[in-house]
Amino acid sequence: MTDLGFIHKFIPATQPSKPPLLLLHGTGGDENDLIPLGQQLSPGAALLSPRGKVLENGMPRFFRRLAEGIFDLDDLKARTLELAKFIAAARETYGLAAPLAAGFSNGANIAASLLLTQPDALHGALLMRAMLPFEPESLPNLAAKPVLLLSGSSDPMISAAARDRLVTVLQAAGADLVYKALPTGHNLTQNDLIIAAQWLEHIK
Repeated sequence: MTDLGFIHKFIPATQPSKPPLLLLHGTGGDENDLIPLGQQLSPGAALLSPRGKVLENGMPRFFRRLAEGIFDLDDLKARTLELAKFIAAARETYGLAAPLAAGFSNGANIAASLLLTQPDALHGALLMRAMLPFEPESLPNLAAKPVLLLSGSSDPMISAAARDRLVTVLQAAGADLVYKALPTGHNLTQNDLIIAAQWLEHIK
């Protein structure tokens, strides 16, 4: 599907009581990348999966970066707003409740940016290998918004300081945060999937 401003894939719910999942891929992924993960984590939930519109050496991303871990903050701001507009259009088109973002790496970082700047766009977020994408000037009200942050304790791409700062900001904003640092690197493991699926079972 190429409408609504993003190339994307939508899979309707077979269990409409579950929150829709907004699937946000990592660098080099596309709209198909996380569909199997979404189906595994929350069987029967509606899945909305856009393709990032920025290309880095031919690989799709959701926003530009200047170097590893150094983001183009102006582009991040514009792309976050653009994604929020896509979510609103998709909700109207497909008759969806506010989705829960499930993002990996670059996708998790723009999901964190959505939480910090457009919190009403999301029901909550599953952030896999995320860091604080920018230092917010003021905190949003994330009271009772469910967030699961899964980090790799030996992740070579995310410093402990950047990871811990995201934890601090989300907690200060009032998010209902569950944070786990797993004994792994940047890639996802079976343990991530088990924890995420169990967490999602309790999200209403």
